[in-house]
Amino acid sequence: MHDLAALLRRLPPSCGPVRLVGIDGHAGSGKSTFTGRLATELGGAPVLRLDDIASHDALFDWTGRLLSQVIEPLERGDTAYYAPYDWRTRHFGAPRPLPPAPVVLVEGVGAGREALRPRLARLIWMELPREEAWARGRARDGVEQGAFWDGWIPAERRHFAHDPSRPFAHLLVRQSEAGYEVLPGPAATTSEAPFLTQGDGPSAMC
Repeated sequence: MHDLAALLRRLPPSCGPVRLVGIDGHAGSGKSTFTGRLATELGGAPVLRLDDIASHDALFDWTGRLLSQVIEPLERGDTAYYAPYDWRTRHFGAPRPLPPAPVVLVEGVGAGREALRPRLARLIWMELPREEAWARGRARDGVEQGAFWDGWIPAERRHFAHDPSRPFAHLLVRQSEAGYEVLPGPAATTSEAPFLTQGDGPSAMC
């Protein structure tokens, strides 16, 4: 994690003064856990979880809210305020601040969508096959969330069929017994090569 955090800190700002880093992948692929560890390594970097932007009525149709409540203020160097969605009460809550820190992490399915990519300093994709990720997610959430998953999976299929993220990822992350393996993604740049090839193996371990 230390090396990955150092790489992200060295990037030029991409959204006003902010280095915006997207962490995308299928539901259940481990995005939240990985993002939490990365945020800690970055000294407590702010995290925007797209679960707070989406809602039951707009699983993926939230680009307008994201741009107006978060992206546009950060581009101006202002603190963003967004209303997080409560999935139990089905209501949006009181505005929550998101400061324009040097690195801000955006985590969730769709973090690499086309409308957001021009503002991303880097896009990270959690490399786990979708069927395996969905099975993990179902097991995590239990039978009481079975109906939600029955609706989520076809919605996610449609989203990635129309607006795929993985082809534009700079880095791929695989979870392993030793931690996380970081690999070059389809959109990797030459600046990542030393980081990705250091050590004895073909990739870096966090």
